[in-house]
Amino acid sequence: MKALRFGLSLIRHGETQYNKEGLLQGQAIDSSLSETGRQQAEAAGRYLQDVQFSNVFVSDMLRARQTAEAIMKLNRSGSGLRMVCDPLLKEKSFGIAEGRRVQEVREMAKAAGQTFPGFTPPEGETEEQVKERVKDFLEKLLQQIGSEHWSDGGEDEASLSAAPSPVEGKADDGVRGVPVHALVVTHGAYMCVAVRFLVEELRCSLPPGCDEAHMFALSPNAGMCRFVLTARKEERGFKLSGIRCVFVHRRDPVTK
Repeated sequence: MKALRFGLSLIRHGETQYNKEGLLQGQAIDSSLSETGRQQAEAAGRYLQDVQFSNVFVSDMLRARQTAEAIMKLNRSGSGLRMVCDPLLKEKSFGIAEGRRVQEVREMAKAAGQTFPGFTPPEGETEEQVKERVKDFLEKLLQQIGSEHWSDGGEDEASLSAAPSPVEGKADDGVRGVPVHALVVTHGAYMCVAVRFLVEELRCSLPPGCDEAHMFALSPNAGMCRFVLTARKEERGFKLSGIRCVFVHRRDPVTK
């Protein structure tokens, strides 16, 4: 059986003034990066400068676009790539809670017997609604990656499922020698839903030594998560056949 292997790196946008002040943004507040956020985005760009990307997708919100632009400006493979802005990657809507202090929303969630950021304030998106956006984006991503990069009938799937290379704390962990690699710049609550969906519904394997509490935690500003996926070509398009996580919430290169 032939298959296509590709990398998927999810990155949360850099810090905004709202993040710094502990205020919730969601969708209604389209804020720009703070000075620290710009430094974080540039640090991520320097860290990833030699990592090859074949595709770039980004939320259409300003803080995510600024982060992606800073990363690709420093990336050696970025000059010829088109950055695709996709509203499916928007942050979760927190309804009437947007603009309020995160701590206040945490208390609202606790009073409702829920946890943040999974809590849905009035007029906000539910976890299920965000998950539907995640599913729609991943399906779109899979079909685009497959149609653009499937060549020579793919590779032998048995060889692709061989023992993965060890994670060494390097920028290209998991994608060394993998020419197809999508960069996706999005948001914290959205990433929480995405990672949980990949693990719980797509049966993504966890990195060695990583428990679910860490896996499902909120990624820090400019935090990175990386996955390696395999897909098969079928009559009606491409279908995911395997997924594993390389690392989550990596922030060691990022300006604190």
